[in-house]
Amino acid sequence: MFAKKPIVMVSSWPPRKCGIGTFAEEAMEFIRKREPSRPAYVISHTDGCGQDVFPIIDMKRSDWYQPVVWKIRELDPYVVHLQHEYGLYNYVDEKGGSDTNAGFLKLLALLRDVPTVVEPHTVHGRMREHEEQFIRRLARVCNVLIFKCHYQKWRLDWTFSRKEWERPRNIMIIPHGARPDRRVAIDEAEDVKEEIGLGRLRGKHIIGMVGWIQANKRWDIMAEMWDSIHGEIRRTAGQEWVLLAAGDIRDPHDRSDFERYVDSVKLLEEKGIGHFYRFTPRGDIYYKVMGVCDFLVLPTVDETQSGTLARIIALNKPYITTAPLEGLTAQTLESGGGLLFTDRPMLRDAVVRLATDEGLRWQLGFKLYRYLMDVVNWEVIAGKYYEAYEAANAEVHEGRPVEMPPEF
Repeated sequence: MFAKKPIVMVSSWPPRKCGIGTFAEEAMEFIRKREPSRPAYVISHTDGCGQDVFPIIDMKRSDWYQPVVWKIRELDPYVVHLQHEYGLYNYVDEKGGSDTNAGFLKLLALLRDVPTVVEPHTVHGRMREHEEQFIRRLARVCNVLIFKCHYQKWRLDWTFSRKEWERPRNIMIIPHGARPDRRVAIDEAEDVKEEIGLGRLRGKHIIGMVGWIQANKRWDIMAEMWDSIHGEIRRTAGQEWVLLAAGDIRDPHDRSDFERYVDSVKLLEEKGIGHFYRFTPRGDIYYKVMGVCDFLVLPTVDETQSGTLARIIALNKPYITTAPLEGLTAQTLESGGGLLFTDRPMLRDAVVRLATDEGLRWQLGFKLYRYLMDVVNWEVIAGKYYEAYEAANAEVHEGRPVEMPPEF
């Protein structure tokens, strides 16, 4: 019996502090689980490491893509699955000039005889001109292009039609996956608090803001309002609630915002109504920190989709997030598991409502459970990836063009 050709994923990879790397690590776990007999390798940037990981993407080289092409040809893959984020493949020369991801497109052009699937993590509904041009070229040089949300595809159809460009027919919708195996039962939460070092919050209700701490996350909005909101909840429900802010900085450029956010939470900590917990948002502890929260607030001001939200969904935790905001709003509407806000009064009302209505928390949590199991479960998503792989192979090896129907 002939050995199966491998899957090769091109992506950033841990230990880099990168949301795409964390996503890729989890995705690859379930891709391998889907077909254990098929080898799977990762080609990463030079700071990646691990078993079956080849850290050869050197962005100091203008031709960084050339060693990647050689390695892919050596591995002779069944399919190449590329995770894309603009910053991951942006070559900058000694004068500060950017190639605007031209190297990534060259990589794909050099692999036209190899089945390729590209999964971009930033596809704005209203694109800038350089994003429009990039997606147009990208769709032409890969076999299957994966978008995470339906609105991204129908909005692209509108954008391209206005410019009289041909609509790409190779776009599949595959949502951001979420783990089905990390939920924390209510009767386990107090022990988990002790386990991860949050024993001081034992017996208290917790509202969480959890994840990488970046400028766009705007934790300060909630922190500034919490003292007043806490008082209203205590008067209304007679319960003690704590605002837990947990995570760490990822991008050094966000240092001033990180310090400002943490300082605002530590002022609440001095009053006994808040707590800051520093940890690296990756692996099991990420789920455990979220798992001890009654619900979560995600007051971000710029996301196309969110790894943080994927983990919230994985834990079936009710949540509150900003709208209208790309994938966050789309998944909230599709799942029915969260509340949306557009200004401070709406945020305040939503927090008070969730904190004082346990029945609503159960209702939203159950909707998230159904959405998890039926739609975004990584095992379901891995199956969809394999559909994309089969379509890419059929186009390259059998000459059958990828033809995906439009959304509307």
